[in-house]
Amino acid sequence: MAMAAVEEEVIIVGAGPSGLAAAACLSLRGVRSVVLERDDCVGSLWRNRTYDRVRLHLAKQHCALPHAPHPDEAPTYLPRDDFIRYLDGYAARFSVRTRLRREVRAARFDEARGRWEVEAVDLSTGEAERYVARFLVVAAGENDEKFVPEVPGLEGFPGMVVHASEYRSPEGMRGKAVLVVGCGNSGMEIAYDLADAGAVTSIVVRGELHLVTKEIWNVAMTLYPYLPVWLIDKLVLLMCAFVFGDTARYGLRRPAVGPFTMKLTTPFYPTIDVGTYAKIRTGEVRVLPASVKSVQGNVVEFTDGKHHPFDAIVFATGYRSTVRRWLKSDDGLIGEDGMAARSYPEHWKGANGLYCAGMVRRGIYGSCEDAKLIADDISKQLRPHGNDMPDVHADHAQRNGS
Repeated sequence: MAMAAVEEEVIIVGAGPSGLAAAACLSLRGVRSVVLERDDCVGSLWRNRTYDRVRLHLAKQHCALPHAPHPDEAPTYLPRDDFIRYLDGYAARFSVRTRLRREVRAARFDEARGRWEVEAVDLSTGEAERYVARFLVVAAGENDEKFVPEVPGLEGFPGMVVHASEYRSPEGMRGKAVLVVGCGNSGMEIAYDLADAGAVTSIVVRGELHLVTKEIWNVAMTLYPYLPVWLIDKLVLLMCAFVFGDTARYGLRRPAVGPFTMKLTTPFYPTIDVGTYAKIRTGEVRVLPASVKSVQGNVVEFTDGKHHPFDAIVFATGYRSTVRRWLKSDDGLIGEDGMAARSYPEHWKGANGLYCAGMVRRGIYGSCEDAKLIADDISKQLRPHGNDMPDVHADHAQRNGS
């Protein structure tokens, strides 16, 4: 006998900022949703997979979820723990219904019933569960599963080998030779953290990157609604030239495409400098311009033929989405990489009541836009003759404690 299915109006997969925002916006429009989350908390990336010194790279006004701005007294760039408390408070404030430790195994659309059927497992008990809803929101994010490249001989490396998601602090690394593989925001910040604590730090920079400061990037974000992207690119590069000079002299070559254009049209973000560049200039952080080829004992061989010994390796090599493993849909909303297949702003809505939030690499600000669009679209389908903007009135009531 088949197990009974739990009936919902909307099923949301993922309890990060995107999923919480979608649930809150739906709630304020009177739409019932449930959030299925594989981990044991909301905001698990921030709580369980970030290093101790993390702060948000964007100013707080760009990192607030819908209908809940950060208070005036909050720091401009929120520390990790402050942001985690904000997410917990947000989920509580908007009564987000979460089912934690639920791993979604399959989600498919039943044409005959016009409903999404979602199969999940309660990881606490091992029991299978079924959920049915008219609408499904994919909000599992781009940082779902850590990616570590296959390196011949790595299994025989005698020292510590961790992914950036497992790195917490440089404790015990003073005087040790540490290799950081990857020059995105995590890699550059971990390299700074290590060097600042006295580790002999090297970082692999095999490609091109745009290095910017927090202040420069927040200027760009502020200008985005008012200026064309090409002009923002020119202004950002002019400010970067003044602040950094020619970064290529130190092995950090800039791409031909501008930084803001790159953010909008590719999977790659500019790298926010937290002090790493100064340490590169002084030699405290060594830039290695080739990829890791193999490992023999504690010696790492690079593709340029050079060899260097290390005591520890940190792989800041990013994550992969796992959405395609469980989403049994071929409508073109989600690509083979598990992210939105269509470009902004046509990325968020698919067929048969399928949506995605935060899956087009536009950060927290983009997740908020997605959540509002999704809630608006679903509420109009469920309540076509209702108030067009009930969330505004609900939000006013939330603010005034009614």
